[in-house]
Amino acid sequence: MLKLQQINYNFIFYIILLFFLICKTSSADVLKPNTNIKAIQVVKMQLSALMKNDTPYKDFGIIQTWEFAHPNNQRVTGPLDRFINMIKTDSYSMLINHKGHEVKEVYESTEVATFEVMVLDKEKKYYKFKWQVEKYKLDGPLKNCWLTTAVSQPMPMGSSI
Repeated sequence: MLKLQQINYNFIFYIILLFFLICKTSSADVLKPNTNIKAIQVVKMQLSALMKNDTPYKDFGIIQTWEFAHPNNQRVTGPLDRFINMIKTDSYSMLINHKGHEVKEVYESTEVATFEVMVLDKEKKYYKFKWQVEKYKLDGPLKNCWLTTAVSQPMPMGSSI
């Protein structure tokens, strides 16, 4: 009886361990664009990823942001290594590991959406951005997906201190 109980406990332990390993692996996957993701969700997802840039691994947030960049934007800012370096410059580094953000829709049509984004950086300084997404029009897996086409230079808005 004891051996049977021990086997059951071991079995349950391995099932639980397998569950956590699967959850850990799936949370590390970069989300891919699809037509079910709305314009505002793209912006919020990118900001949330940048807010915890190195979770679950180094530069995950920047990589996630890159995944939703419009191919035209990627051609200008890429390849990925160059994009990572660009986000880490003074122009955009306040997005990395920021403390909070607010997204306000300014304009949305069936093709283009523009948002005002307010970010509180890790040094408790506020910055405002204009964030634009557009639906991809060409055939292929990105057709009709919302993708980022432009992010303005940050406008300093003062401090929370």
